[in-house]
Amino acid sequence: MITNYFSSAVRLPTVEEGDRVLTIDELAQQFRVSRKTVSRWRRRGLVGRRLMCDGHLKVGFLQSCVDRFVADNAEPVRRSTRFCRLTDEERQHIVERARLLVQAGEGRTEIISRIALAAARSHETIRYTLNRYDREHPDEAIFPYNHGPMPSDTKRQIVEEHQRGEAVDALARRFGQTCRGIRRIMDEVRAARIMELPLECIDNEQFPLRSSEARAREILGPPPESDLANKKPRLPSGLPAYLASLYEVPLLTREEEAHQFRKMNYLKHMARKLRDTLVLDRLEHRLMDRIERLYGESLAIKNQIISANLRLVVSIAKRYVGESAEFFELVSDGNLSLMRAVEKFDVSRGNVFSTYATWAIVKNYARSIPVMIRHRDRFSTSHSDIFRTTVDLRADQYEQESAQLRRETHVKKILRCLNERELQIVAGRFGLTRGQAPLTLKQVGAVMGVSKERIRQVQTRALVELRKTSEEERFEDDLASARNSPREHDTWQSATKTGGDQ
Repeated sequence: MITNYFSSAVRLPTVEEGDRVLTIDELAQQFRVSRKTVSRWRRRGLVGRRLMCDGHLKVGFLQSCVDRFVADNAEPVRRSTRFCRLTDEERQHIVERARLLVQAGEGRTEIISRIALAAARSHETIRYTLNRYDREHPDEAIFPYNHGPMPSDTKRQIVEEHQRGEAVDALARRFGQTCRGIRRIMDEVRAARIMELPLECIDNEQFPLRSSEARAREILGPPPESDLANKKPRLPSGLPAYLASLYEVPLLTREEEAHQFRKMNYLKHMARKLRDTLVLDRLEHRLMDRIERLYGESLAIKNQIISANLRLVVSIAKRYVGESAEFFELVSDGNLSLMRAVEKFDVSRGNVFSTYATWAIVKNYARSIPVMIRHRDRFSTSHSDIFRTTVDLRADQYEQESAQLRRETHVKKILRCLNERELQIVAGRFGLTRGQAPLTLKQVGAVMGVSKERIRQVQTRALVELRKTSEEERFEDDLASARNSPREHDTWQSATKTGGDQ
């Protein structure tokens, strides 16, 4: 018992006769708790005094104050007195059990609850033990993504898996996160993509303020009616499939064009204003939904404008066709120039878009065509000259149909060497079924429920078998007529060489 305690302020006795004073160590020893627990009790209301003891300043607790605190907080004190430290064997057992539950597919919250119930420990004790193990053993961590920032690639993988249909709770178990944590990660990735959206627009003084709702409805309303939408253009005969498809899209009148450009830029203008109010620390789903919707509408209008002007690119590309450049190479390069021109065109200046787009495409050709010529001269071979001077001898329509029928008959004949699974993969990969376009390895794997690599292996084996069968059947001699259709011949030859990914 300490008897010579004085107040640290006035150095007067503060202990009444018969009232005992306990130090922190004495109080911890009396209740068999740690000093940290005593500090926690002080935050809960245990009154301590700073007293002078033999010339030294110490913290003391009156026995009467301790008794009163114990009476008011009986349950917390009882739980604290029952606590004992984990042994090394207990910690190892907790880690091993947690690892087994992770392999079984359990989530982090369920694992902590089950171990806490089995070990008769608090959830916080189990959580602290596992977190400490993960920090000390990062290469063998049980929950590797709970410490430090998760890699960006992993976050994108979570979003992609969710978009493919995997549930949030399954992702939480797989990546050692809570369902709330998975949703937060998906929101972060979504917000990052929104911040990277190309929302640069051509501002217009006619863009209304918030108070002018009537003007906003006028800009966002439907375009003015035109007779060009109902008028079908005259389709020239003998056009390739791509050029023929361009005539299916109606042209835009000057009024429609101005309306669409104004609407596209105003949608991006509103989306950019909303994005500026987006707070990354407090994401709002409604706000992100609206930004994505506005950007999607502006992108649809942009595609409509581009589609309506693709014929302009073709007409300009025809002027530069010759030995210096290929036609479709020029068309592809001009389409890129057209896309950039749509982004940069300012409708408020009163010009027609075709004038601006023509200038942009011609200017781009002035730069790109010399590059094409230098590249062709640098990497040209003798075979290129042979191909360039080869005469294209085309058969008539009847001969082409007869040759095609013979080819289909021979293909069906050699396909009999394949089993049902190989036949399904080859037919899907190379579009052998009528009305079906060729599919990628990934798409065929999704249909058959196997991985892309497995589809590649089966395809390679099937093509080797087809090549062997075609050699035995002397199929190459029968395909001589296919030379009249170089595109189909080259497609088949490339398909039967390696069976690589397309």
